[in-house]
Parts: sequence; C-alpha cells; structure tokens
Amino acid sequence: MAARPRRGALRGGPDPQAGPPIREARIETSAAGPEGYPPDDLPEVAFLGRSNVGKSTLLNRLVGRRQLARTSSTPGKTRLLHFFRVVRGELAVRFVDLPGYGYARVSRRERAGWQRLVETYLETRGPLRLVVLLQDLRREPGDDETLLLEWLAERERAAVVALTKCDKLKPMRRAERVRVLRTRFGIDPARVVATAAPTGMGIPELWGAIETACAAPAGTPP
Repeated sequence: MAARPRRGALRGGPDPQAGPPIREARIETSAAGPEGYPPDDLPEVAFLGRSNVGKSTLLNRLVGRRQLARTSSTPGKTRLLHFFRVVRGELAVRFVDLPGYGYARVSRRERAGWQRLVETYLETRGPLRLVVLLQDLRREPGDDETLLLEWLAERERAAVVALTKCDKLKPMRRAERVRVLRTRFGIDPARVVATAAPTGMGIPELWGAIETACAAPAGTPP
C-alpha cells in the first residue's frame, strides 16, 4: 500500500521538493517593526507583490504545505511582516512575507505606514539575501514594480521576479508574455522566472536562486 501524504502536504503535480526534502516549515513570528524581528541567525528571503498576485499560494508551494501562509479573499490582509523558518535538506532559511500593495482598500495614511514598514526592512535587515518580487503574468508591471527594482539595485539588494499564474494562459500566449516581461523589467532575463503554483512550474528554478543567494556572504553585490 502506498504511503499516505503527510498532513498538509500538496497532492499531485511536479514534486516541489525534488531533490532535498523540506524538513521543517513553520511560522516563527509576525512583526510590526524592527523590535519584533527574530534573531538575525538565518539568511532571509523576502517575498512581496501586489495584493491578489498569489504570494501565499506560491509560498505554500515552495514548501509543499497547504496552509503555511494563509490565503485570503480580502486583498491586502497581510499588514505585518510574517517570518517563516524553512529547512530544505541542509539549508536553513527564513522566508519573510511582506504586506501586499496596490489593490488594498485602506487609507492613504495606512498605506504610507505599510511602505515605511517594508522599506525599513528591505533597507536595514542584515540577513536579507534575496527579494522575490511577484508579478501576475497577465498584468502589465507598473511604476510600483519598476521603481522597486531600481530602489533595490541602488541598495545592492539581489532580486528576482517570479511571474505568477502562468497556468492561466495557453502555452503560446504564455511564452509570448514571458518574453515580453523579461525584456520590460530591465534586469537579467535569467532572473525572471515563470511560475505556476498549481503545477509546480518554476519552483526548482526559484529554489536554485534562493540557494545561490543564501550561499553568498552578506553584502555580496547582486
């Protein structure tokens, strides 16, 4: 009899843990500012993007869990920094879920507060090794995305772009959109990864970028 999948594990599709297994995936803490950050004892990878871009779904697929990061029907629900401890094979890393932006129905004052929260983390956090910017393949990137990549480059923060929801388009249209967006972002095309959480597309490539970034010494230019 085949072994039953562990509770909370994903069924079907390409195995996102092909290679080293996920040995641990749990939330450590949530923080509203630097005073709530966990100790800087692990390399960190930050994930951010517009509300409804599929961030929680992609995080769950990366670790092979259904509800590590909770999805919500209310865009912009993430209002804190959420820190997750993940161990994949011999690599221990901390994933950081940053507040979404764009479509959240909040006041201008609250939106400004989120911006300060995110920028403070991105600019000052010592263990940060990689920023993963999520972009819906079907949407055009706006000033928020292009200016953010420029802002990160100025501060020598390594970044990759994860194109999400690639399963929503037929193969030829998908390939065309990936090609267009890889030229539009103005970064190395190899750092723009097409992903689809339901199928596992792009998950090995994202893990490759994460492992490379975490192996680099702190302060290594992107």
